[in-house]
Amino acid sequence: MLSIAVHLRIRLPDIAAQRTLGLARYLGNMAGPQDAIVRELQKYTTCDVSDALCKLKCRNGGFLSGLTMWSPQRQDGPTKIIGPAYTVKYVPLDDPIPKYPSHYIDTVPKGAVIFVSCPPKIPNAVYGGLMSTRAQASGAVGSVIDGRFRDLQEQRQLEYPVFARDVGTAPPAELLKVAAVNVPVKLQTDEQDMEIRPGDYLVADLNGVVVLPVELAEQALPLMQKQVEADDQMAVEIKKGMTFTEASKKFR
Repeated sequence: MLSIAVHLRIRLPDIAAQRTLGLARYLGNMAGPQDAIVRELQKYTTCDVSDALCKLKCRNGGFLSGLTMWSPQRQDGPTKIIGPAYTVKYVPLDDPIPKYPSHYIDTVPKGAVIFVSCPPKIPNAVYGGLMSTRAQASGAVGSVIDGRFRDLQEQRQLEYPVFARDVGTAPPAELLKVAAVNVPVKLQTDEQDMEIRPGDYLVADLNGVVVLPVELAEQALPLMQKQVEADDQMAVEIKKGMTFTEASKKFR
């Protein structure tokens, strides 16, 4: 497979520069159905993405622990979402950072995956049915909630993809406020030290959620193709009686 850069004719800025850029820089060029990287990623599972990222020495293969599918079904079906991250950061009410001046849900770009970051051990939900209604109308492809969400029946009626840590019933206003949108956020777990930046690709399916750093996407795609082709060949031979060890040596 030729590098996707050959087809896109784009030049990504260096990693340090990308860390200073917000969602507008990434999504202005890459959001929506014309994003060739998103189209290529549709061919692969989150496991394929992680395998490639492990080869590129990306921590945990980009896996974001504790986030699973709740809608349109609970860990079932073919649902897969892929798109650049649109990040939302919640903080406690007593945090000195001022509240974000407008509602984040009204500026979600088409093709984005909403990633909502919530402080750990919060019993209240930070995302609900009306948020998905607005997101879906804006063309978002799904939402990933690093915390609790609510209105599960509404989410499923919408057939809108939601991945989250858990469900809840109470709204967030008594405990939390939105402090920032389109800023890097940390995964709220003590299991990992993972960062999600605006514009990084989020890929989610039955296996979980993976973050693909935007600057690694071009390198990762041919690695995914090579791995999948090798695995397919291995599966054929293993079904014929070849051992896993033999198949690994032959095709990997």
